[in-house]
Parts: sequence; C-alpha cells; structure tokens
Amino acid sequence: MAEPVPVHGLHHIAYRCRDAEETRHFYEDLLGLPLVHVVRADTVQSTGESCPFVHLFFEMTDGSCVAFFDLGDGVAAEPSPNTPRWVNHLALRVGSQAEVDQARLRLQQAGVEVLGPVSHDGFVHSIYFFDPNGVRLELTLTVSSEEELQGFRAQAHAACADWTQEKRRRLSVSP
Repeated sequence: MAEPVPVHGLHHIAYRCRDAEETRHFYEDLLGLPLVHVVRADTVQSTGESCPFVHLFFEMTDGSCVAFFDLGDGVAAEPSPNTPRWVNHLALRVGSQAEVDQARLRLQQAGVEVLGPVSHDGFVHSIYFFDPNGVRLELTLTVSSEEELQGFRAQAHAACADWTQEKRRRLSVSP
C-alpha cells in the first residue's frame, strides 16, 4: 500500500445554510471571519447534479476557512436524529482567555445564547453557541502547557484502546 501523503492543515469545512446573507452577517460581522470567496453555480462540478447554489468561504487567521452552501431553498440542514446536538460541532481556536471573554460578551450583546466558559480537563477553556443554521460552535483556548500536551499525546493510544475494550464489554452484555 502507498504511504499516506502529508496533510498540511484544514482548507475548509462546509455546512449547509438557509440564507447566505444571514450566515455572512453572523460569521463576518459577529465572529470577524472575512468573506473571502464565493462560488455560484447551477451544476455541482463533482457530481454533475443540477442544483443552483452559492458556496461562501469565511477565512480564519491561519488561512483555513469555514464554508457554507446556500441551496436557494431557505432550508437549513436538519440535525442527525441519532446524535445529541452537542456532539457534532466546530471548535475554533482563539489566542487568549480575554478573547474568549470578549467573544462571549459580543455574542451575548447580539442576542446569541452562549454556554460557558467551560473548562475541559485542564486541556481547553471553551464557550459554546449555535449559528443561525443550527451549527454548534465552540470558541476554545488551549490552556495546557507544552509538557502537558506531550503527556496527552503519549497517552492517547492507550486511552483509545481502553475505551474500545470497555465499549466492547458493555455491548457484549447489553440486553
């Protein structure tokens, strides 16, 4: 089998939105992510399907983007029926606790309900909220030292293996 190619980072992650302008306002005006590119087409190039759409790209400071498709029908994506709403989310990194606090205040002043700040196991501090499309967002700050992060990395495979064994035991005895 061929070796995996190096993945250099996130280019973009894409979601469906119900309204391009509503989404632009939220991501650009409230979160400060500039709209940097718009693709408008009537046919999906990758599949050949006929579907008028606009594809919006909002850039983060590292050059990666959060992107949205407005399919022109005013419909937002429906949440997964078998997954709690808190599971699928997009976590965006900020640089300081002051920035977390400033974002929380700004969002609340705009009428956005914000949960947190929440401390996660000494790893990150986060706030949570939903965009106008029902996408759950997290603004997060890594609070661990480099030494602690190295420890997390060193323990990650063992922790995953422990979880997998426990889950298999649980599933094998469930009624």
